[in-house]
Amino acid sequence: MSELILKCEKLNKNLGKKQILKDVSIEVESGDILGFIGPNGAGKTTTIKLILGLQSITSGKVEINGYDITKNFTKAIEKVGAIVENPDLYMYMSGYDNLKLIANLYNNVSKERIDEVIKLVKLENRIKDKVSKYSLGMRQRLGIAQAILHRPNLLILDEPTNGLDPEGIKEIRELLKRLATKENMAVLISSHNLSELETFCNKVCIIKNGQIMETSKIEDVKKDNTNEILFIVDDTYESKKILPNINVIEDNKFKIQIKSNEEIPGIVKTLVENNIKIYGIREEEISLEEAFLKRTGGNVID
Repeated sequence: MSELILKCEKLNKNLGKKQILKDVSIEVESGDILGFIGPNGAGKTTTIKLILGLQSITSGKVEINGYDITKNFTKAIEKVGAIVENPDLYMYMSGYDNLKLIANLYNNVSKERIDEVIKLVKLENRIKDKVSKYSLGMRQRLGIAQAILHRPNLLILDEPTNGLDPEGIKEIRELLKRLATKENMAVLISSHNLSELETFCNKVCIIKNGQIMETSKIEDVKKDNTNEILFIVDDTYESKKILPNINVIEDNKFKIQIKSNEEIPGIVKTLVENNIKIYGIREEEISLEEAFLKRTGGNVID
């Protein structure tokens, strides 16, 4: 059963007379990977810093594992792992020595736990090498290893795939999925890479101008409100004569907007009666990026 790990309730943040965040509310449960997205300057990093206690909250509340971040910071933060911007690593030391150094900051991190985390992030073969010899993706995985050494149940990552090549992005994606499923960790991840987020996040939270626009399951966010149905046929030219309101995509594909699925049998009947062969029908699902652009009025993500 999922457990509520992070609860942000009506967070407000003012800098002088300017309001940066307005009534921001977010919830993340165990096993969730919540993608936190919005245009530059929307308030993503500010929200993360408020959650981590790195900036003061003007009003509102952050609770982690039931503890208020302002009233009981030590208890609230003790089961949190985070990377804001880039992980702090000592380049002249080995990956293993970096982990040992962080382990010394906690009372409960054993050698067995260090070895367990090394396997989890798949750095067994390179852990004794100096970090200066690591690829950017390996450094990110080592940073995440540092963040989870103390067995947190909440992991917060701000742009963890920035600058990574496709292989590095894949490694981070697979790692986060393992953490959510095998360790039942709650993950909050801010990223500009929307096409990547939709491959592993189960929920998404959209912020614009310091306000939350929507928090939903990712499949609900991606549902196209226009209800477009894609038809694969043998002749779109003739189909256009019969159904003038269709949108021809390719020689054998067209889309048509409907108000409900009850219209589909009638469209099929009309096409068949006019000797149009139908090879496939499917409800169109837009990408997360397309859904984001619709909800933010065309604001670019980067």
